[in-house]
Amino acid sequence: MTEIDDVVKEICPHYKDGPASEHRLVYDSPAEALEAVYFWVLDFINDMFEGKNVEKVIDNFASSPGSGFTGEFSQRKSILQQNASNSLGTVNNILKGVMNLLYDLREFKIRLDHYEDAESSDKDKKESGILALKQIWLDKVDMQRGAGSIHQMSAGNLNFVTLRDAFYASKSLSDVDNLDLNERVKRVLKPRISEFFKWRERSHHELKKRFEIEKTYLKSQVAALKLNARWAKPYLKAAQQLENDEKLGMNPALVKVFNTVLLELTLMGKAELDVQQAVVDKDLPLSFAKIKDLRKYYSVVFIDFNFRGMPNRTGQQSHYYYSGRADVAFKAYSLNEEELLLLKDKLNESDLVSALNLVEGMTEESLQQLKIDIEEFTEGDEKEKKEKNKEDTNPFAALFDFFKVFKIKRKKKEETDEEKVKKLKEKKRRPENFAEKYLRNMAEAEAVNKCFDIFDIYKKAHGMATFPYKEEAEPEVPRTAGDKIFGFK
Repeated sequence: MTEIDDVVKEICPHYKDGPASEHRLVYDSPAEALEAVYFWVLDFINDMFEGKNVEKVIDNFASSPGSGFTGEFSQRKSILQQNASNSLGTVNNILKGVMNLLYDLREFKIRLDHYEDAESSDKDKKESGILALKQIWLDKVDMQRGAGSIHQMSAGNLNFVTLRDAFYASKSLSDVDNLDLNERVKRVLKPRISEFFKWRERSHHELKKRFEIEKTYLKSQVAALKLNARWAKPYLKAAQQLENDEKLGMNPALVKVFNTVLLELTLMGKAELDVQQAVVDKDLPLSFAKIKDLRKYYSVVFIDFNFRGMPNRTGQQSHYYYSGRADVAFKAYSLNEEELLLLKDKLNESDLVSALNLVEGMTEESLQQLKIDIEEFTEGDEKEKKEKNKEDTNPFAALFDFFKVFKIKRKKKEETDEEKVKKLKEKKRRPENFAEKYLRNMAEAEAVNKCFDIFDIYKKAHGMATFPYKEEAEPEVPRTAGDKIFGFK
């Protein structure tokens, strides 16, 4: 399995000639399950690297096209793909609904602003709000009268030319009597003015109620959008993981009608080099504890499993166990924190990540574009409630708030892994200084020892021939010309 080796060579020229140490183990037993090899190694390195520092970085498979195993897995994959497609369709429909809700709420907000202006104490703003509402009433309500509407009567041949202007000029029923109009126009205008003020009061109440209902509905739709996107991801991930690996599919061990499965698995265990503890143990001079801006270095062990197995059904259920040949490679490296980030980024460049990014594009990125509008309608009330709850009569509260603000200002925002990788790609990485080169050598020696321990103890545990004494094979820290100057032991 060369994928990990190629990636490490690309991101770390120090290993252009291959890993620091490599051991191989071939275990061929058609009568025993291959799972036992994998889980023994997994449990052992979990104990060695404290579990949380062990990751599965590669998991590929390919099966013979004519095998029953492929037929059953194809059916499962089709079901998963159909479920994923249905969930994505639901996400798309909900997203369209969210956009329509936002447009409606924006229109309601503009209309409600007119009502608020009409009740303002500012004379100009109040007049502007009332005129806007009168225009809406004429266009939406009064126009339903047809030829009897104010617009039609003013523009027609009924001699009510002054009716529309009088309607705009009237601020109350009493204003109608004070206007210089004939009695026939006043008789038409009075009921219209009365109707407008009743409509204004009732429509304001109804509009506010509908506005709150749609705001609540928007919250539920945004939550449903995120929920359906979360449901779609496992289906997409599982369907992608059931895809045959193209490179493995070209392996000559796969014959169309044979009942054969090829598996590629890679485990990565890493352990950070503790510089402070190394100084205490006198593996490093005291000056190392005072050096700033030293990058973190890790002892990294990759364990590559290359399985060639025969699927065997267990009973009547569609479950299988695999027997055959296991080719296991144990490789030791030393990588710093920047190289580990780049390694993870390289390994994540796959169709699966693209598929999951599609879901995030439909949800997270789409919601990010609509973030301002959604927050305006969904978080406004919550912020007001929080501000009211924060009110405190304690005379020292303002003093405590000052220290909180000061503390927040001094706190730096931590960069995400994605932001760090982006910077590493854009800028040239600084070269290693002598101290960092020595730390890499120490971490590498520790990785070589751990790598050999896993290989050696597995063989001893299974009764295989191995070294009688570990000391004969245990490597030491690589030495450099400057070691004597710094006083390394």
